[in-house]
Amino acid sequence: MPWLQLKITTDRKAAEPLEDLLLASGAVSVTLEDNADQPILEPALGETPLWDQVRLTGLYDAEVGTSAVLRRLADAWGRALPEHHWEQLEDKDWEREWMSHYQAIRCGERLWVCPSWQEPPEPDKVNLMLDPGLAFGTGTHPTTFLCLEWLDAQPVEGLELVDYGCGSGILGVAALLLGARHVVGVDIDPQALLATRDNARRNGLPEDAMPVYLPAKCPEAPADIMLANILAGPLVQLAPKLQQMTRNGGKICLSGILATQADTVMDAYRPWFDFDPVAQREEWVRLTGTKVRP
Repeated sequence: MPWLQLKITTDRKAAEPLEDLLLASGAVSVTLEDNADQPILEPALGETPLWDQVRLTGLYDAEVGTSAVLRRLADAWGRALPEHHWEQLEDKDWEREWMSHYQAIRCGERLWVCPSWQEPPEPDKVNLMLDPGLAFGTGTHPTTFLCLEWLDAQPVEGLELVDYGCGSGILGVAALLLGARHVVGVDIDPQALLATRDNARRNGLPEDAMPVYLPAKCPEAPADIMLANILAGPLVQLAPKLQQMTRNGGKICLSGILATQADTVMDAYRPWFDFDPVAQREEWVRLTGTKVRP
């Protein structure tokens, strides 16, 4: 069915109170967006930032009385509402809409990441068939692509890896398809663990090839390669743990990091690792290195 959207333009201070009012007035969801091209790529630790100019979009059933909603909002707000307007949103099969835009991606010389509903472009290559579900990781984002490209160039045959922050399982599954012996997947989101299991099965991998764990329950036996595509803040906090889970002489691959954050993240890991030259794609970087100090 079609929906109605009420869009309100306001400033940072008013955004959260207006969000509460929209929900109280019957909106089934509220989206907050930047209204002034002011990117916030990653919040500082413990921070939930908003833009200076915010556009709120409340989603309503198409049968709602728009005038009644506006009166209720104005009464609750106690003054004239900020700039606002209604729009009609036609209903779509959103799953099919998303699927139509997700195409196969080549990541290096051998590896392709292919939507599970499409035929691989090069069947003789290493084809990772992926359905990310609700978890992060399709290969389209620069951070994921950088990690996959690096994995494609590594001699991973017979090695043990950890995919910390596994999301859809894309990095761990790729490593296994490239010849790794065993991968441990770790994520704080139970949905990610389900997606990882599903994608491992989808690619014909044995049940025990990539066990998945919440962080508190993951084994800490050191791996040959540590993969962690998360964000800079958590990566800095996790440095002691991730180094402990990497064997001496093993490699580490870190991403989810802005170019401006590279030095901060490397400084957290330098007590244990020697780093390779930084690889960059758009504003994101990949950091790789070798553990040389226990």
